[in-house]
Amino acid sequence: MSKVHPKVEEAVETLNMNAVSRRRLLSGTGMFSASLAAGALLSACSDNDKSTSSSAIGNFPETPKWKFSFVNHVTTNPFFTPTQYGMEDAATLLGIEKPQWTGSQNSIVAEMVNATNTAISAKVDGLAIAVVDKDAFNAPVNQALDAGIPVVSYNADGARGDPGTNRLAYIGQGLYESGYSLGQRALELVSSGEVPGFIATPGALNIQPRIDGCAQAFKDSGKPITFTPVATNADVTKGLSIIDAYAVGHPNVAGMLAVDAGSTSAVGQTVKKYNMRSKSLKVAGGFDLIPESLAGVKEGNLDYTIDQQPYLQGFLPVLYLYFYKLSGGLLFPSETNTGLLFVTKDNVDPYQNTKSRYEGSTTDKVLVPKTGPIAHG
Repeated sequence: MSKVHPKVEEAVETLNMNAVSRRRLLSGTGMFSASLAAGALLSACSDNDKSTSSSAIGNFPETPKWKFSFVNHVTTNPFFTPTQYGMEDAATLLGIEKPQWTGSQNSIVAEMVNATNTAISAKVDGLAIAVVDKDAFNAPVNQALDAGIPVVSYNADGARGDPGTNRLAYIGQGLYESGYSLGQRALELVSSGEVPGFIATPGALNIQPRIDGCAQAFKDSGKPITFTPVATNADVTKGLSIIDAYAVGHPNVAGMLAVDAGSTSAVGQTVKKYNMRSKSLKVAGGFDLIPESLAGVKEGNLDYTIDQQPYLQGFLPVLYLYFYKLSGGLLFPSETNTGLLFVTKDNVDPYQNTKSRYEGSTTDKVLVPKTGPIAHG
């Protein structure tokens, strides 16, 4: 390994990085030298880089046209529409091209790994990966880091307490914690009985931690509640059929919860179809902001759904990768929890009435909404 400048060593020490990531970055091409880090802006606009530089943005000098790739597990799922808007808007702001959006349509891990390897072979300048499997992405991420390609995870980050990769940072919701909150909120309305928890793809690490957290919340309560995880399907239509059949076979459930967008929407539709509010059902809730779920909240068929701000899960990785490159690795990506907001009947109106790229309801690049801040439910 080439000699590392003491200033780079010092900077890496201050980042408190784990030993493996630190070693890979120092030995790869991600962090070159103190002189590169200090001169990143100057070198970006030097005569030698003119052929690969973009136009100046405001008072900033020209910067290279870095190319980033996002690897996703359900590339056509409407949940990630605002995520794609977020990464596009960040790229526009920074004067680079829109990142590539690739991966799998149906959460097939092998397809995601192939897409990751293809991006590495193409020598992209940065990667954002939804790490939905704690083992499969370890080798590709190490390969990328060894090649000097910075990698962050978004939306999913391996297992709880074990990211499964040496990625530099995670940008997304605290998944286990959000599932625990889902259960705690339900416990305000139900004290006994049967509560199923619907999950589209059991084991997938973007949603399995949620169901685990929810189960723990019920267990910790000590209440006589039977919480049962129930698999649905990544295909929303099939998932709806499964939840419908469950409701028919279990007419006396006390609650119905879900940990993914499709299952949450299906819960709301099923509650409405069978008028379950007039029976034993005390609580219904889940995740994400697709129109059917928002309608369910408005109509009272869902008590709440949880916003994890998918726009930020696209916008922030681009910023982090960009500044990592621009600083020669000294501006290290930050662990970022994109939050947990309960959307209830009291605060659902702005989500339904305001057309916004931030929620994926319009393609218009409008920066200032016409409504005031949304109240936290």
